[in-house]
Amino acid sequence: MRPTRAAVAAAAVFSVLAALFTPATAHAAAPGDTVTLPVDDALAALPVRDEDRTGYERTKFRHWTDADHDGCSTRNEVLLEEAVTAPEQGTRCLLAGGSWYSPYDDTYFTVARALDIDHMVPLAEAWGSGASGWSAGEREAYANDLGDTRALIAVSAASNRSKADQDPATWQPPATGYRCTYATDWIAVKTRWGLAIDTTEQGALTSILVDCPNTPIEVTRAR
Repeated sequence: MRPTRAAVAAAAVFSVLAALFTPATAHAAAPGDTVTLPVDDALAALPVRDEDRTGYERTKFRHWTDADHDGCSTRNEVLLEEAVTAPEQGTRCLLAGGSWYSPYDDTYFTVARALDIDHMVPLAEAWGSGASGWSAGEREAYANDLGDTRALIAVSAASNRSKADQDPATWQPPATGYRCTYATDWIAVKTRWGLAIDTTEQGALTSILVDCPNTPIEVTRAR
């Protein structure tokens, strides 16, 4: 069957991206720059070094703030953005009703308190991958990152607590159909924040991506 015009155009765009956006692009990018490259190249571009979580405390990442002073915390901003059915928003951003989908375990929820907001790359993982050297303001920005929809995600409390602070070498979503997206988004967040990976994490991500399309990702560098 002859490829459609859209398929041909998409293949052409991909070829251009593969040729122009090499792993060096991610290394050279500055805060605010947009990096676009195939996910395999994005993984290859991440710095590799041993993870060190010495000194980590969750309190070093001030989170669930109200950066835009609209009365809604970061948690509620994510719940509002990701709702399948929009909840009613009351005084002080109290949410009532609504429905949500948790892609980690392929489950729907109709009660907001049954959901956690997961940091795609957990705070402890970020600390051990480079955030230990950041300022308090940078860590707060990371913990409340509403600038990239991949950074924070509403998921079931059970799946989030099962994941805890693990990386893909030791935890992957129970919903196997979501694992390609999970690995791709993990790499995107690490690219956005200039975080490193360790060798076991690199190996796990490489293994996942073997069965995934080499999708181009677009990331605006946060630092």
